[in-house]
Amino acid sequence: MNKVLPHQLSRRERQIMDIIYARGEATVAEVLEAMSDPPSYSSVRALMRILEEKGQLRHTEAGAKYVYKPTESWTAVAKSAIENVVHTFFGGSVESAVATLLANQQMRPTDEELSRLEGLIQQAKSKEQNVPEEGTNE
Repeated sequence: MNKVLPHQLSRRERQIMDIIYARGEATVAEVLEAMSDPPSYSSVRALMRILEEKGQLRHTEAGAKYVYKPTESWTAVAKSAIENVVHTFFGGSVESAVATLLANQQMRPTDEELSRLEGLIQQAKSKEQNVPEEGTNE
């Protein structure tokens, strides 16, 4: 089973994954009920089987129904997506990615968010200073 990255999923596959992440787990009927402009039941079932083949979902049996869960946490998927964006569009430069976000007026952080970001930067700096150098026994 080859793992497919979330950005490589179709619109409907991403829609299904969003529903399952929001619920934690879901049957085909529950996904179908939550979809806007849903396709047929058999189409949703087929898409969920494809998502399972792509390594995005796994299922357990609950009576006659399959209950689907994501194979990775939302946090792990989000981290992977961010890493992909930084690598693909910013040549691996976190600084360039953050500078772009800060310059974007539509996504401009609030003063409260900027304060929290400053705290995260200070935390990252202090962790960096506390990392022992290679070859030391600290």
